[in-house]
Order: sequence, then structure tokens, then C-alpha cells
Amino acid sequence: MIKKVLASISTRSGAAKLALGVVTSLIILKVIVAFISHSISITAQATDSFLDLFSIGITVIAVHMSVQPADEKHPFGHGKMEGFSALIQAFLVLGAGGFIIYSAIQRIIHRTVIKPDAGIAVMVISIIASYFLSRHLRRVAKATESTAIDASAQNISADVYSASGVLLGLLAVLITGWEILDPIVALVMVGFVLKAGYETAIRAFRELTDYSLPKEDMAILNTCIREHFTELVSYHAVRSRRAGSERFVELHMVMPRNVSVEKAHHMCDLLENAIREKLPNSSVTIHVEPCYENDCAHCEISVCDLRKTEDSESTD
Repeated sequence: MIKKVLASISTRSGAAKLALGVVTSLIILKVIVAFISHSISITAQATDSFLDLFSIGITVIAVHMSVQPADEKHPFGHGKMEGFSALIQAFLVLGAGGFIIYSAIQRIIHRTVIKPDAGIAVMVISIIASYFLSRHLRRVAKATESTAIDASAQNISADVYSASGVLLGLLAVLITGWEILDPIVALVMVGFVLKAGYETAIRAFRELTDYSLPKEDMAILNTCIREHFTELVSYHAVRSRRAGSERFVELHMVMPRNVSVEKAHHMCDLLENAIREKLPNSSVTIHVEPCYENDCAHCEISVCDLRKTEDSESTD
């Protein structure tokens, strides 16, 4: 039973649903305590968590749509829905940051009496729950290469830092009685929120604008191609992009000009399989070109029908 539960929450949809349940529970706690304590920092936390809930809901929908197979209207699949989801999440986080800044400044101008005791308890619960949830989401995002799940992990990870700041602020208010520390802590906390929103927005923009695969993936791709340099002459016009967990790679492969179509096709299959093995979920398109170079002496291909022909002609 436990194994089935762990397996279910390790999928993209399962992880999103788990996050939905945890964040909903935290929101209820924070709203109740914010009402009792009159703390702006806890109110900011509740607002941030509410936006997390909204963004996770978007993630659930986006993940469901992104895993749908390609169809006639979407021949390249629906992977970009994850990037779109991440972009919405980023804007929500940035909006939450603006709300927190405004509210904190208002509290500094108009002093408010707060009751930090209940807030301290709920912040401890929030930190523990958010920490383990963000770690789990990161593992699932890495395993499934999901941009949307990774965006949710980033947002909830930011909650760990912000909740820690709120906790320290409430402890300081409890010890010193300086209630102005509460909105000041909220302003410090918003820095982490804005940073998470900015990073999520950058990743989403890159995916939606067909940004090239990261350097690590490109290094693996180039290594896969160079491993076959004993059978192909060279390559160029390499292009790559990503949509959700799907990678798309295109390249031009130069083969000896008298090689058979069958052999060229076989070479394409070998290279495509090698790339997919090292870079999972890759769609590879290869355009084959003949070699028109005359400097065969420096060619890395060990066996070349053209070279054999030239050698036999020189012998005769």
C-alpha cells in the first residue's frame, strides 16, 4: 500500500496533486492565525501560499495537457503548456511580492498590535511541510524533466525561506515587544519571493521562445555525434529546443558522397538512438548531405569507398 502511494506521488500529476493538498492545508492554518494575530507577515505568507495554490492548480491542468500525445493540430505535442503554466506562476509570485511590499509599508505607517504566539507555531509547521514538499517536487521535476513541477518546487522552496524569516520576526517581536519588526521582516521576506518569481519567469520565457538546450545537454549531444566520426565526415546546422519534458534536436550530417542510401539511413538510426539514450524524450531530425571535399587524406573515416577508388586508380 505504501509503495503504491509513493509511486503515485512520484509522477507529475501525482506530485502536483500532493502539492495541492499540502498547500491548501497550510493556507487554512495561516488565514486563521493571521486573523487572530493581526500579523502582516503571516498575512503575506497566507497570500503567497494562496497564489501557490492557484499556480499548482494551473500546474495540474498544464501537466495533464502536456502529457497528451501529439495530434493533427499539435504535431509537436503539447509540452509548451508547462512553460505557459510556469510563466503564469511567475507573474503570480511577482504580484504577491508587490502586495506584500504595499501591506508592509502600510503597517509601518499605521502601527498595529499583533499577537505572535499562534503565528510562531504555524510558521514552524509551514517550514517543515514546505521543506519536505519542495524536496519531493524537485526530485519529481528532475526525474520527469517537468518545467511546471520545477516552477512549483521553486515557489514552495521560497516559502521555506520566507516562513523562516517570518518566524524569526515573530520571535523577535515576542522577546522585544517591538511590533514594527513584523512589517520589516515582511519586506525582507519579499526579496526571496521576488527572486523565485524572476527565476521562474526566465525559465518559462526560454522555453516558450525556443531557447537552445542548456550547455550540459549540448555537450552530451556533441559527444554522441563525435563518437560516430569513424562513419560520418562532419556535421553542422545543429539546432535544439525544449517544450516541457520533450527535447527537439535537428542537425545536418555529412556522409561520404558515394555511400548508399541504406547505409546513410542506418547511420541516422544509430545516431538517433545514441542521442535518445543519453538525452531521454528527444525527437531527433537528421538531414544527410554528401561530402564534396577532396582532402581525403585528413578524413577521420577509416573505411571510405571513395578513398579505396582513388587509391586503386593511383596504383594503376
